[in-house]
Formats: sequence, C-alpha cells, structure tokens
Amino acid sequence: MYREEEIDIKKLVRMVNNMKLKYKLIFFYIIVVMIPVLIAGVILTNYFREGALNRAIDQATNNVEKIKSQLYSKLRVPTDISNLLYFDEDLERLVNTHYPSILELTKAYLNYTDLKEYVLRYREISNIRFFIDNPTLVDDMSIAPVTPEIRTRNWYTQAMRNNQIYWMYIHDKDPYINSPKGTINKLSLIRQVPYPEYSKSGILMVQVNQDELNQMLHQEPFETIIIDEQGYIVSAKNPQLVGSTVDAFDIGINVQSQSKGVFMTQVKDKDSYVMIDEMIPELSVSKLKIISVFETKSILSDANKVSQLGLFIVIGVLLVALVLVYTISLLTSNRLLRLSRQLNQVALGNLNVVSHIDGTDEIGQLSRQFNYMVASINQLITQVIESNEKNSTLEIAQREIKLKMMASQIHPHFLFNALESIRMNAHLRGEREIANIVRLLGKLMRKNLEVGRERAPIKEEIEMIRSYLEIQKFRYEDRLEYEIAFDPAAAEVMIPPLIIQPLVENSVVHGLENKEGTVHVSIAVTLTENQEIQVIVMDDGIGMTEDRLAAIMEVITKAEEEEQGRIGLRNVQQRLTLYYGAEHGLNISSREGEGTRITFSIPKDSGLKA
Repeated sequence: MYREEEIDIKKLVRMVNNMKLKYKLIFFYIIVVMIPVLIAGVILTNYFREGALNRAIDQATNNVEKIKSQLYSKLRVPTDISNLLYFDEDLERLVNTHYPSILELTKAYLNYTDLKEYVLRYREISNIRFFIDNPTLVDDMSIAPVTPEIRTRNWYTQAMRNNQIYWMYIHDKDPYINSPKGTINKLSLIRQVPYPEYSKSGILMVQVNQDELNQMLHQEPFETIIIDEQGYIVSAKNPQLVGSTVDAFDIGINVQSQSKGVFMTQVKDKDSYVMIDEMIPELSVSKLKIISVFETKSILSDANKVSQLGLFIVIGVLLVALVLVYTISLLTSNRLLRLSRQLNQVALGNLNVVSHIDGTDEIGQLSRQFNYMVASINQLITQVIESNEKNSTLEIAQREIKLKMMASQIHPHFLFNALESIRMNAHLRGEREIANIVRLLGKLMRKNLEVGRERAPIKEEIEMIRSYLEIQKFRYEDRLEYEIAFDPAAAEVMIPPLIIQPLVENSVVHGLENKEGTVHVSIAVTLTENQEIQVIVMDDGIGMTEDRLAAIMEVITKAEEEEQGRIGLRNVQQRLTLYYGAEHGLNISSREGEGTRITFSIPKDSGLKA
C-alpha cells in the first residue's frame, strides 16, 4: 500500500514538472490561493465580529503604546531640566545665601534667570518652582521659602524621604502659598535637591503643560485617560475629566489594582472593553497608568457591514489577480526561454554570447550573472595560459637557484675544525692568549649557529656574552672594562636566544665610538620580588641626545623593517613584544656624554626550565 502511494506521488511530481511555467503558476494560484481564500472568506465571515473586536483591541494596544512613547518623550524634558538644576551651582548659591536686605535678594533674583528661560524655551513645561528652608527668601513664583503649611503637604513629605523623582497630580485645592496664583492643577515632577555643604535640602517642582498632555489624547479614536498613583486623572481626551479621580469615570473594575491587560466590563452601564497599561518615567519611582475604553456595540455594528463588503472585495481581487498572474507568467516564461537559448550557445562553445534581458528582478540578475560568468570563463582561460607560462619560467629559475645554493654550501664543522687547528698551533707556540681568543671565537660562532632553537637557558646566553666581551677585551685592551652580575636563581630560565647579546654588542660598539679613555660596560641579570627576570645593560660611553634617542625608538618599534636601521635592537624589540607583550619591550635611556642604559624584563613563569 505504501509503495503504491509513493508511485502515485512520483507520477504527480513528474506531471507537474512537465507542465509549462505559465500553466504551473495559474494552476497553483487556483489550487493554493483562490479556492482556499474563497472557502476561508465564507467561513471567516461568521467570525468577523471577533476579528473586529481583536482589531479594536490591537488598535487600542497600539494607541496605548504610542501614547506611552509620546508620554516618555514629553516627560523626559522635565526630567532633563531637573537633572540640570540638581547640579546647578548658581541655583545652589542663590537659594542658600542669607540676604541682609530685600535689595540684595532682588538683585540675586534678577541675575538668575535659568528657571524662567527653561519655561520660555520648552513648551512641555508650564512653570518651575523651588522650595527651601531659607527665611530671607521671598516667593517670586519660582523660588520660595518653605512655610509650615507646605511642610504638611503630601508631595513635600514624600519628596523629603529620599532623592528619588516622583510624578503626581497636585490638585487645584492644594494651595502651597498665600497667593491667588499659588495653586497647581497639573501633573508635576517632584524631587529633593540635597545641599550637603549647607546641611539642608530643597524641593524642586517642574509642572507639565496641561495642554501638551491633553493634545496627545485629542485625536484618539477611543476614550482615553492617564492617571497617577493617587488615582487622579492627569490627562484625558475629554479635558473636563482632568483633576477628577478615576472613580468619576465609572469603570466597572478597580484599575488601581490592575497593572496591565484587556478587560471586558461595563462602563457607564454599557458593555465595553478596557485596555490598561502602565509606565514608569525615566529615573522615576512613580507609575502612570494609561486607560483606553471602547464600546462593544459600535465595533460590532460596523463589523457586519465590513464583512459583507470584504467578501465582495476578496472575490474581485482574486479575479483581477488571476489575470495578473497569467500576464506575469507569460512574460516570465518568455524571458526564461531567451536565457535558455543563450545558455545553449555557451554549451556549444560560443563564449562571445552576451545576454540582453532587461529588468532588475531575479531573471534580470541571472542575465547579468550569465554575462559575468562568460567573462570570467574567458578571463580564467587567459590566466591559466599565462600561469602555465609563468610556472615554466619559475621552475627553470628555481632549478638554477638550487644548483647555485648547492654549489655555495660549506659545512660549518669545516670552519670549527679550522679554528681548532689555529688554536692548537697557537697553544703549542706559547701564544696562550691568542689560543684562548680563538677558542672563544669558535664557541661564540657555534652558539650563533644554534639560534634556530626557540628557547635557551639564560646561563648559556651569559656564557656567550662573556666570550664576546673577552674577544672585544683582547681587541681593545685597556679601553674596555666590563662586569657581569648574574643571579644564579635565574640560570635555568628559558629565554629566546641572542636576546641580550645584541644589547651588549650595541653598548661596546657605540660606547667606544668617538670616546677616548676606558669604557665600562656592565650587565646585570636579577630575579625581582615580582618573579620577573630583569636585564640591565649599561655603558658610560658618549651617549646620545634626546632627539637621537627618540629617532632610534621610532625605528625599532616600527612594524616595517627599514634599510640601514638598528637591526640588532629592532630584532630584540620585536621578539620581546611577540613573546611577552608590548609591556616587556626595551626601555632605553641615555644622556649625551654620560652613557646609555637599556633594560627589559620578562616573567619568570613564561620561560620553561632547562
């Protein structure tokens, strides 16, 4: 049975593959699109009411999200202003100064205009107030002293508890100064501004422009309000609701206990959906809730009409789409046929074919890729021919180089044996000093030929340095004095070979250069308390100027190798930084006429024991 079904599927696939492209598109459009859409349209008509409600809920959700975003943006301005005033030193001096006379106070008020400028500059705020315990201040509708009545207010006591930002609606029946204008009927930012230097704190109040808040909700399709944590309506589509509590809105659920969600309830005795969301302004501990309400009946009445209209529209669209699919399939198949003919020409060996199918769709891109492919094939054929010619020439040159290298090879043991013969002859003739120098030279050359090793013990490096210095001592006699201070604890630590010798050679060569008298060279290798091997090479030669030293440091630290550069120092610098990092590179100090000092350090644990 399973075998028969598999055969039937293969026959169906073969039949579909044998169909022309335009018929495939029309066939699959009818089977996959038209018939399912018609069936789904009939079925979904019965459920369109739920769809309409869901769309209304989605719209309400999107509107609430949009309001949240706008509210974040509008409340960010008062928050940013409060942050600026929090650190405003001019404001700090103004409110904490005790003024001897009203004249001095008036001058101070006139000189400080930041609060009024903020109000004029930003439309999001309507006023800025600052309260502080300073009896020499006078209320100018911006800065005011704290009175006993103000101390009893909820917003004042709450703000004095900590340095957090609070957002609350201060009702218009909550006067805080003895003035006809001393009332607030707006959402306000409240925060404490501490002044530790004066052992007191002030209260900053930034009042939000009510028109800006109401304007956000003016064009909302559903009834929408914003409330604070106390239940006061701070903004509403109907501005008359501002200032009242959420209970006056007559919602059938306790919105204060709900944080977020969609609820079906009765609002003013009508079946409605209530969308509740909340937001916490930036840097604030207070929450604001956004509530959107829409009536069920108005949504469903339109749903029935829209469902019928939608069915007719779907049928019309499907018929139009059928015509468009046929047209597009015909155009597509013709373009593909042209491209197929051009591919056949390439298959027959004609590499001069150029495709001219217009359009920027996939077929147009395929045509351009076809042209690129043909051009690439021609280019590759040319490159293969050139490469074969170059390989032949290179192979001949390599053979010639190999013959020359073989002819020029000299086994190093021949040189060592020759030096040993010279040393024995000098020893037999009593020239022990010359014999010793030849022995040291052979030893030094043997070590130099062994630098292919990745690491070598420090003691071998010191031994090679001692041999080098003895040879130079033989050459320069009394003009060169040296001393080596070597910590036995560092003897077996492995380091890169020839890492110290070039520094010693640099001190000897450049130290004796252009200086009369004796030059002292000292080498110190110690193990520090930080478990690092510290190497110091010093000489009392002619030294160098600061400009010369800077130029040398620039040369040895460059990534690219330069001709006639400091090859030895640069080689040591590059190997130190590669092995141990830039912090373990060379440190060179020198003074003209006094000498030069080169130091570096490497971690003991990075080197293996010998």
